[in-house]
Amino acid sequence: MNAVWVITKKELRTFFDSLTAYILLVVFLGLSGFFTWLYGSDIFFVGQATLQPFFAVAYWTLFFFIPALTMRMIAEEKRSGTIELLLTKPVSDWQVVLGKFLAALLLIIIALALTLPYYFTVMSIGPVDNGAVLSGYLGMILMSMVFISIGLFSSSVTNNQIVAFLLSLFIGVFFLIIFSVLANNFTGATGQFLSFLDLSSHYDSISRGVIDSRDLIYFLSLSYLGLFLAEMSLAKRNIVE
Repeated sequence: MNAVWVITKKELRTFFDSLTAYILLVVFLGLSGFFTWLYGSDIFFVGQATLQPFFAVAYWTLFFFIPALTMRMIAEEKRSGTIELLLTKPVSDWQVVLGKFLAALLLIIIALALTLPYYFTVMSIGPVDNGAVLSGYLGMILMSMVFISIGLFSSSVTNNQIVAFLLSLFIGVFFLIIFSVLANNFTGATGQFLSFLDLSSHYDSISRGVIDSRDLIYFLSLSYLGLFLAEMSLAKRNIVE
């Protein structure tokens, strides 16, 4: 576990040294703040003390930001050749993948933590459903875990950052939109299976304050699958070489 934490700290340091973290935080807070408080279905327009407008904005913002965050994490190291140097050290492929995953997740958690002033501001407007707010943040973190694992897998199969970014978005679109559309066109077991694969339905359930074990299993299973595939991709490359 010590090796994982060393890799995590290294990746976090890389984010902040390259200004990636600062750009992500500023743009994420700027967009989420603008659409939460000033534009469209903002909190003042809704007329309720709720953070649902923020969660709706952050949902799509993270969908685009996380692939941009993860696209270089393995692809760039493969292109530059530093991945070979890393893998010659006493660390396993799984520790490398898990360390990078935790670094990206911690950065997302930092970004979400910086939005807590939104919560305290809404509390000053009126009574807030604290359970719904907590579950909304939990849903954001779980969804981010899935997108990060998909992004790392995409980054592990190519040494081109743009390809990794586009592949991550392509896979993400299936879980956000396409499986839902397909589920509406099928019935029976097929329709139920496609509906289960739909990420938005699981996220909506949690964001409403309903913590169901099936939703937790869904997010954790997808996250593990993405990390497992990323590890397999690295292991396959090592065998080939």
